[in-house]
Amino acid sequence: MRFVDGFQKKIMTIAQAKGMMHAWKITGKTVAFTNGCFDILHPGHLFSIAQAAKEADYLIVGLNSDASIKRLKGQDRPINNTDSRAMIISNLAMVDVVVIFEEDTPYELITQLLPDVLVKGGDYTIDTIVGAKEVIANGGKVIINPIVEGFSTTNIIEKIKN
Repeated sequence: MRFVDGFQKKIMTIAQAKGMMHAWKITGKTVAFTNGCFDILHPGHLFSIAQAAKEADYLIVGLNSDASIKRLKGQDRPINNTDSRAMIISNLAMVDVVVIFEEDTPYELITQLLPDVLVKGGDYTIDTIVGAKEVIANGGKVIINPIVEGFSTTNIIEKIKN
């Protein structure tokens, strides 16, 4: 029953995640944050999440809601709904908390949590990462992980169609 009992406890509201962070910080632990749509989980996603987990004692993953993904990627997305994606991400051993956000960016989530480490994968720069300035101003750091070439949800969807 670990599967059933464990994952639901990891999916939290912002307020619940802030409470967990407070408890972790009291004991001197550090918290990393990363985010994404994670529509069809692939090795590129797993690499990025694993790299983020290595940066701190605990990892919080911000997950775009269905409405957010539709605005960002079009009406045909996501393939997997919010609940399914949250269940999958929360079942990864390296993930401690999943917070679903409705906005197009995780700015509100990041600025409320102010993690010790903000991690993004991809072709970002510090100047283009949402929340980077706020995390740095709070004494945190920002890490940009490389993209794992050859993996993308869009390419997977195209391959299935063809």
